[in-house]
Amino acid sequence: MAVTPHDLVVEAKSLISEVSCDEAMSLLGKRVVLDVREYDEYAAGHLPGAINIPRGILEFKIGMVPEAAPRDASLLIYCRTSGRAALSAVQLHRLGYSDVVSLSGGFDQWNNEQRPTEKPEQINFE
Repeated sequence: MAVTPHDLVVEAKSLISEVSCDEAMSLLGKRVVLDVREYDEYAAGHLPGAINIPRGILEFKIGMVPEAAPRDASLLIYCRTSGRAALSAVQLHRLGYSDVVSLSGGFDQWNNEQRPTEKPEQINFE
């Protein structure tokens, strides 16, 4: 029997630790914050201090980010609703990262609770 993407997310969530927006807020500045959404989503707004590494290239690029490269780095990971983050957290565990938490409800929940966000600085070529 084939599984659905939803099945994969449910399975992933059973294997990882999730934190609420309140808990995530208290972790800002204490953990490396990874946004695994696509760049256009990140550019529209992201958690303060978040580093963008889209889900599709996470396993290949995480080692290139000095703050996140060490396997003992403390990571807070999120996406739009928490599915991609859950799948990413499982992969990071498989890569040897042991201190990874995922934001329950993702950026949508963060926004719904009117938490602080940032946008990347725009480069002006004029």
